[in-house]
Amino acid sequence: MSAFRIGFGYDSHRFEAGRRLVLGGVELAGEVGLKGHSDADVVLHAIIDAMLGAAALGDIGSHFPDTDEKWRGADSAVLTAYAVDEVERAGWRVGNLDVTVVCERPKLRPHVAAIRARIAALLHIDADCVSIKGKTNEKMDDVGSGLGIEVHAVCLLTKGVD
Repeated sequence: MSAFRIGFGYDSHRFEAGRRLVLGGVELAGEVGLKGHSDADVVLHAIIDAMLGAAALGDIGSHFPDTDEKWRGADSAVLTAYAVDEVERAGWRVGNLDVTVVCERPKLRPHVAAIRARIAALLHIDADCVSIKGKTNEKMDDVGSGLGIEVHAVCLLTKGVD
């Protein structure tokens, strides 16, 4: 018997001077970073929520609360690896992932291949199972004004499918 589950994840962070920008586990040198308790990797945070949600294992905040100092400055790749382990222990594996990054800056196109490869490695899947799309918000709202980045992620989990 095979089974499928779909999870949706969302996250957003404001820009903050003096921080490095990490998206999908890849540092974008020379860019202003995002404010957050961990490294504020908004892409991986949305992915974690999508995976955990699909497996009915809670959300990122229930596993890594921002009130816990041990997660201050944490590498979100470590958090992602933990979430993947939890999903796999529950008998699921990631089938594919579709991610939309909404921001006015930076331009994502030059970084998409590296981000896809890094996420694929973290999720134990092929890069052709990871879609990363960059969109602007056409100058509407705070994201459109360039104050931050928001990410939407959809994850398909499979069980008993080869």
